[in-house]
Amino acid sequence: MNIFEALRVSHDTQRALAARLMASGPDGPERHKIFLDLKRELKVHETAEERCFYVPLIEHDATVSAARHAIHEHHQMDEMVEDLEGRPVNGPGWMNGARTLCEKVEHHLKEEETKFFQEAGKVLTEGQKMSLAKDYEAEFLTLRTSEAS
Repeated sequence: MNIFEALRVSHDTQRALAARLMASGPDGPERHKIFLDLKRELKVHETAEERCFYVPLIEHDATVSAARHAIHEHHQMDEMVEDLEGRPVNGPGWMNGARTLCEKVEHHLKEEETKFFQEAGKVLTEGQKMSLAKDYEAEFLTLRTSEAS
């Protein structure tokens, strides 16, 4: 598995959680659980991706701008999550905020998969793509394990 395939595994999970969140009813506990699952997935993925994928790409002139942009989008999503955390899930405006978050997640994933992956694919060797995947998967697992405790 290369780095792009490894990242898409979490991307698919994020999409599924976002869809479940948008389809959730006003029942606070179920909606809150889905939100927490999405929050956890985003946090673990973002951290592992930044450490194991973006940092090496910042070293290349051709991908530094795209990597910085993607990190900025991670920060924006983190702020949206933080805003939602401070409000009741069945309160006024919460679903609008959740919708905005889910739209931002989808925008970020689509942009990454359709533009950034292609740019990164041009600067990384096949060996690097495989090595980065192993690094990312190990970091993701470590972070997920520490988040669960």
